[in-house]
Amino acid sequence: MGGVSQGSGVLRLPTVLRWKGYRFYFFSNEGTEPPHIHIDKDGNTVKYWLNPVRLARRIGFTDRELRTVEEKVLSEQKKFLEAWNEYFGDRN
Repeated sequence: MGGVSQGSGVLRLPTVLRWKGYRFYFFSNEGTEPPHIHIDKDGNTVKYWLNPVRLARRIGFTDRELRTVEEKVLSEQKKFLEAWNEYFGDRN
């Protein structure tokens, strides 16, 4: 698991999946938000809510890339929710 400095502590960035150059992860300090997943590739980023799957924010991905990523989020939704609940506890 990667991490970045945040004040006096380290913010963890648990990676759930790497696929075709995309990194699917969440921030360890976002457990009070509804379940979601961040996806990065080549300096672009997108965030999807997981239940139900819907776009939260997008920076830089083309429409075509976004469709590809969204299809992957839909196909891995159960895995992502399980990872979220394992890390933060079941808050659905």
